[in-house]
Amino acid sequence: MATKLNQVIAIEKGVKNRIHSAITELHKNAQKADLYYGFNKTYEPKDEDGETFPPEQKKVILRSNEVLGEMKKLMTEILDITATKDFANMKAAADIKIGSNILAKKVPVPYLLFLEKQLTDLRTFIDKLPILDEADDWKEDKALDVFKTDAIKTHRTQKVEKPIVLYDATDKHPAQTQLITKDEVVGYWNQVKQSGAITRGDKRELLEKVETVLNAVKSAREEANSIEAPKKQVGKDILDYIFNE
Repeated sequence: MATKLNQVIAIEKGVKNRIHSAITELHKNAQKADLYYGFNKTYEPKDEDGETFPPEQKKVILRSNEVLGEMKKLMTEILDITATKDFANMKAAADIKIGSNILAKKVPVPYLLFLEKQLTDLRTFIDKLPILDEADDWKEDKALDVFKTDAIKTHRTQKVEKPIVLYDATDKHPAQTQLITKDEVVGYWNQVKQSGAITRGDKRELLEKVETVLNAVKSAREEANSIEAPKKQVGKDILDYIFNE
């Protein structure tokens, strides 16, 4: 039974993780020179009645031919599964469709993956845009290319010192006064707020459109990945040449 490209993709990550761990461990041990070294040592006393010692031995743990053989086996597997996926990807393509509307024809899988990432980033970008403050009523000003509010009138005050009469003047005493400070309106501000932010509705519409295209790209990728992926065995020939086999 032929293998589908999406099946190869599903197992590829697990295979690569397993092989990467095995190669890492093999690489670490392969550098330990002491593991390649062994000996058998026996003792012969000079005189027949001389002191004797038991033989000593250290076994060879690693053999270079076995280490290289294991590395070849692991690399053959990872080269083959990657080749199976990448060779199939060369033929895997599908249309990006929204209903009957075709946005792009015969788009290859690598570009679909790239496009999916770009659209995901675009969705995040739009989602972070500030919206118009809904506490105000906004109108579009096409001439200035902004939104603006009606003028809001506020007054400006200033502290003014004014005398007040505490006691009126008499024929014997002058009038007694005192300065007091009062806030008096001295003018008016007319403020029109302006904003270049996006409306909540426009932002929601953009996000919905990005999501629609993103779903279409994902569907196209699934369709493209449903093609058959003939097994490729290129690793053996490459590594046979390296290891003179």
